[in-house]
Amino acid sequence: MPKQRQSKAPAKVAKAGEPVPTTAVRPGAHRNEKIGEVVSTKMAKTIVVEVTRRVPHPLYKRIVSRRKKFYAHDEHQVAKVGDMVRIVECRPLSRLKRWELATIIRRAVQVGTESALETQADTRTRKTVKKRPEAAA
Repeated sequence: MPKQRQSKAPAKVAKAGEPVPTTAVRPGAHRNEKIGEVVSTKMAKTIVVEVTRRVPHPLYKRIVSRRKKFYAHDEHQVAKVGDMVRIVECRPLSRLKRWELATIIRRAVQVGTESALETQADTRTRKTVKKRPEAAA
């Protein structure tokens, strides 16, 4: 008897601080996790997260920022550019993806865009041509 396919539930939009549904793991398994900012969502079900850490310089001991980008799996495509997210380690999903989205810690500020009508109706700039004074003869 062939296996029956389970229907996929509609994607639920996660709010800030709410856990994102992830793949099943062993209970009690320790998985590395990192917190960073989403810098790209242009790939299907993949986000690029930039993690910044502050470490002392090996020679001068001054605190410097080190940044690294991680490719993470976002099954429901809920993360947006600018969000602060928590990613956790998982099995290799592709050549570069070894992390998956766990939670969205803080949503990015959404900036509205002007409509085309508002930009066309803007009359603050003058588009007149200056007339040159004619030379007196």
